[in-house]
Amino acid sequence: MKTVFVTGAAGFIGFHLVQRLLQDDFLIVGFDNLNAYYDVELKYNRLQKLGIDRPSESQQIIKSTLYSNFMFVKADLLDKEYIESLFSTYKFDYVINLGAQAGVRHSLTHPQVYIDSNVTGFLHILEACRKYKPAHLLYASTSSVYGINKEIPFSAHLPADHPASLYAVSKKTNELMAHSYSHLYGIPSTGLRFFTVYGPWGRPDMALFLFTKAILANEPIQVFNHGNMLRDFTYVEDIIEAITRIMLKPAAPVPENEMNFNNPSISTAPYRIYNIGNSSPIRLLEYIEAIEHFLGKKANKEYLPMQPGDVVATFANTEPLVTDFGFKPQISIKEGISNFIIWYRRYYRV
Repeated sequence: MKTVFVTGAAGFIGFHLVQRLLQDDFLIVGFDNLNAYYDVELKYNRLQKLGIDRPSESQQIIKSTLYSNFMFVKADLLDKEYIESLFSTYKFDYVINLGAQAGVRHSLTHPQVYIDSNVTGFLHILEACRKYKPAHLLYASTSSVYGINKEIPFSAHLPADHPASLYAVSKKTNELMAHSYSHLYGIPSTGLRFFTVYGPWGRPDMALFLFTKAILANEPIQVFNHGNMLRDFTYVEDIIEAITRIMLKPAAPVPENEMNFNNPSISTAPYRIYNIGNSSPIRLLEYIEAIEHFLGKKANKEYLPMQPGDVVATFANTEPLVTDFGFKPQISIKEGISNFIIWYRRYYRV
């Protein structure tokens, strides 16, 4: 049985990924520090769906009561020795690093945690990979790395050197770190630039969650840049489908005589970067209209200027994903929002 190490397993994407991988013949070790960046009860309830009882201590290993091939570890990416002990014990075949401090706006007021978790924590994953040689390392990057770039759709073939937030900087740093380790130590690594992921069990700091909660509570929603925003919203199941396909096809080097060094998404090292987005961006006000439709209730909108660190538009070029894996995200905005609101009403009993 192949082993998969998933960091951020109690997070939004990590939870859905573990659910998917449990359908296949993998031994999965989930890892999360269960920090309080957002509602920890939501994280506990995700874990409960996976058969994990509420952890009480750090570095606690809990076996699932529902799945014989899943166990969860409560620990922190900053604990380098403990991470290495897990790699030594389980000899992971695949490593999927989704554990990170997320959020553009939070990075404006809490910069240090982004360096600690996203940079130092990722270094500890890379060091363990260097020693124990998994078949493939995948790690979460973000569309935020494109920053103030104006050329859309955003292509991973083009430079992304103008980030607009420290969160974006930390993720761009991850890509550069992964390349150096791929080049030096032959670690097959793939960076996944996610575009505005949404869906059931989502993060409470994301727009869909915030808007739904406020509208149901008869509170105003904050609409930044006066609604003049374009977002490439991507449903979580499409994200998971892409990850599972990419995981099984480790990055391979491009021969030097075929290499285009102006394309940062490929390398003579076993290294790749892919955009994972819906490639169908919509206006923010359209998105709000769809939420209103499925809630059967109008929003009270508070129009505000652009937030620092934010960007006007995101739009993913996913042609390499289609070419290399035969996959393009499929779930429409209407279907995705409907699924989220059904989940939200059930979960919060509203």
